Amino acid sequence: MAESSFLNPLKVARAAGIHEGMQVADFGAGSGFFTRAAARLVGQGGAVWAVDIHRDILPHIKSVALTEGLANVEVVYGDVEVAGGSNLPAEGLDTVVVANLLFAVEHKRELAAEAYRVLKPGGRALLVDWRESFGGLGPHQDHVVSAAQAQKLFESQGFAPPTQVPAGEYHWGLLFRKTRRGRAQ
Repeated sequence: MAESSFLNPLKVARAAGIHEGMQVADFGAGSGFFTRAAARLVGQGGAVWAVDIHRDILPHIKSVALTEGLANVEVVYGDVEVAGGSNLPAEGLDTVVVANLLFAVEHKRELAAEAYRVLKPGGRALLVDWRESFGGLGPHQDHVVSAAQAQKLFESQGFAPPTQVPAGEYHWGLLFRKTRRGRAQ
């Protein structure tokens, strides 16, 4: 498989405009691939919070980040499917990354609302998820969330229509901006 055909977190984060000095959260950080990519881009003047509900993986994310010289990574236990569950302050972040998570969460609307809550006005949410199941390479076909479904969901929570971000052959990528007018009811 060619490197360009699969998901490359650094390329995706760069294409989404993550840059020096930003404050970023990686919701559902998992193994920390997007956390570490964002940490490289924000540099020492920025910070990245890896948020995950699985406490046991958080020390691993921190350890790998430190091994790679990324002292700007913090790990946070949190449930991004509930209001305030990320344990991050309101309106404090420039970007929230939601990568390969939307297909797996039960409370998608709450996830979108939590991303909205933690972003500064004008902040951005980067969504990346599987295009389809690919015969077992991705999620079960019943769990796949299309880009159109994600767009409808995030716009219902007050995000402006997205721009597309290249995310390889197997994923779609969308970049949303938090509007200043507030969440839809």
